[in-house]
Amino acid sequence: MLSRKGLIPEDYLLTRLAEDVQQPKFKAKAGKARFVAKNGTCNVAHTNIREQGRFLQDVFTTLVDLKWLHTIVIFTMSFLCSWLLFGMVWWLVAFAHGDLDQRGGDGDFVPCVTDIRSFSSAFLFSIEVQVTIGFGGRMITEECVSAIVILIVQNIVGLVINAIMLGCIFMKTAQAHRRAETLIFSKHAVISVRDNRLCFMVRIGDLRKSMIISATVRMQVVRRSTTQEGEVVPLDQVDIHIDNPVGTNGIFLVSPLIISHAIDRASPLYELSAFGLQHEDIEVVVVLEGVVETTGITTQARTSYVSEEILWGQRFVPTVSEEDGLYAVDYSKFGNTVKVPTPCCSAKALDEAGGLARLKLTEGVTLRPSVRRRRGSMMARRSRVESLSP
Repeated sequence: MLSRKGLIPEDYLLTRLAEDVQQPKFKAKAGKARFVAKNGTCNVAHTNIREQGRFLQDVFTTLVDLKWLHTIVIFTMSFLCSWLLFGMVWWLVAFAHGDLDQRGGDGDFVPCVTDIRSFSSAFLFSIEVQVTIGFGGRMITEECVSAIVILIVQNIVGLVINAIMLGCIFMKTAQAHRRAETLIFSKHAVISVRDNRLCFMVRIGDLRKSMIISATVRMQVVRRSTTQEGEVVPLDQVDIHIDNPVGTNGIFLVSPLIISHAIDRASPLYELSAFGLQHEDIEVVVVLEGVVETTGITTQARTSYVSEEILWGQRFVPTVSEEDGLYAVDYSKFGNTVKVPTPCCSAKALDEAGGLARLKLTEGVTLRPSVRRRRGSMMARRSRVESLSP
């Protein structure tokens, strides 16, 4: 609609900035499940796990991985159960010592705990002991050694519960995936010519000013493959090399970056063409990980691109510009791409034809922007109109 009105050139393809996780626009082919969703969650269901007790051996991690509703319920029930348990113990101590039978008559009688007359008062005393809100009318005396031991045990149990539950809540609020919410990926991946090589490219960015230290990017191709012995591997994960001038996968993520992979002989995309891309069931997983500058916690953000989300013959529009001595990033152009002339054959066919330079000579392929071609057509149209005018 906007391109018809002349507001946006036809060569541009507009995409949204953030991933639409609730209602994804792009879906995989029928019968083909995604290994990694667009929001980074792994589409893997663990079934028939017989040794469930292994999860209880690491209780803290199990509590952190639970949902917030389950965590709050466990947090509340742990305190209530401990208060009720020790309330029952204090009531039994008072009952065994005869504190419940004394109604303030005998002045020489010294109870184990003063002012315990029922289970309700024993429960209130249990709360006072565990949360250390102070002793009022109810307090322990030196009459019973067992009461002193119970007081020490309840204090230790209360400290352990506080440490575990508060630590669990802190870890849930400071989990690494919370920082990954502001690490964004382009909705599309593109394949086009870069430095006379056919390249697979994606764009990543960070919305926060606090940096990701030692940020690294990894790419993997996930597809179904068959070995030479006939073994079928349903999820074959193949690493692909990322071009970086420093020779490693480390990046300096201050502004949006285009991560490029040159499709060469060692690439699993070497035999992929524009026509084969439409019929190939492949999935490219992109993983960005690093250390959060403010908390020192390692975070990881993931996404994936299926064949329907890989655009052949497109490249990303620049988002960084210099304004008044500062570099400004326009995130409204984060996912925008523009058409560029790109051979439709695979990188293998290009190598067999002698490379991109030889292909341009033999077939007349030009890498000039299509805007100039459109300008030339406009000039021809203008000259035709002038010749028809009297």
